[in-house]
Amino acid sequence: MIYKGSCHCGQIAFEVEGELSKVMDCNCSICSRMGSLHWFVPRDKLRLLTPESNLATYTFGKQSIKHHFCPKCGIHPFGEGTDPAGNRKAAINARCLEGVELSSLAVTHIDGRSR
Repeated sequence: MIYKGSCHCGQIAFEVEGELSKVMDCNCSICSRMGSLHWFVPRDKLRLLTPESNLATYTFGKQSIKHHFCPKCGIHPFGEGTDPAGNRKAAINARCLEGVELSSLAVTHIDGRSR
């Protein structure tokens, strides 16, 4: 299935393909503050519909994850990184997807704070 998503103001818009049934809720210092519910997909399943130059990016710690956000409205629609096997991944914020009933998704709680 193809989902459409965006930040609040629409400066960042995207499509992502996959089967959305579960998300991850991480308690690390950034995820807990953002309130994101992450849906991980291969990076090539995410397609930006707006220019990449519209993205602002924040990294910290090991600098391994690019947390993308909108510099206008501040919303964090997705991030990018690699999994332990070296595969490029996108972490889609399910809260930024159109037409998704969040209460229908299985939520896995991750203790990122202890890593």
